[in-house]
Amino acid sequence: MPHTTFQRAVAACHAALGIPPDYARTRSLDLQAPPPFWIEDGLDLQGRPVRLEPSASRAFHALTRAARDRGIVPVVVSSYRSLEHQARLVRQALGRGQPLASVLSRIAPPGFSEHHSGRAVDLSAAGEPEPLTEAFEGTAFYLWLTEEATRFGFALSYPRNNRAGFIYEPWHWAYRADPTA
Repeated sequence: MPHTTFQRAVAACHAALGIPPDYARTRSLDLQAPPPFWIEDGLDLQGRPVRLEPSASRAFHALTRAARDRGIVPVVVSSYRSLEHQARLVRQALGRGQPLASVLSRIAPPGFSEHHSGRAVDLSAAGEPEPLTEAFEGTAFYLWLTEEATRFGFALSYPRNNRAGFIYEPWHWAYRADPTA
């Protein structure tokens, strides 16, 4: 989808959800356009295809192999998300009566989720009872990621007190660059 078409879709989505037009700018959020294509890498925890941008896919395979070599079995909880999927997450939270400001501290506004880029993964490890909670920071996998993920080009996107104003997400890692470049 061309960049300007995506921007128009984002603006329409924000208007429908009641998100102010300048919201992303006030939070210093970058537009996260989808990749021209992605690679499907198996299924996530909920049985959806894991879709990653090609360079992120290659790096994630290398990261996964290295983690398995250390006895850790990575599980993808979420990867690529469409604009509509992100909007649905926001609508569901609003439908539960949560205020918009609270929702947008936990869920990136549509168009600004790193998941749109095909470079982000929400991670857990096989056997972990509570994915997508702060408890993940106490796992062997999280410790391994904090020590090794940069070797594969991945970084923790939302540490405590991050500049985007999102909650701490120890499970959310995004591919930033090809570490061999």
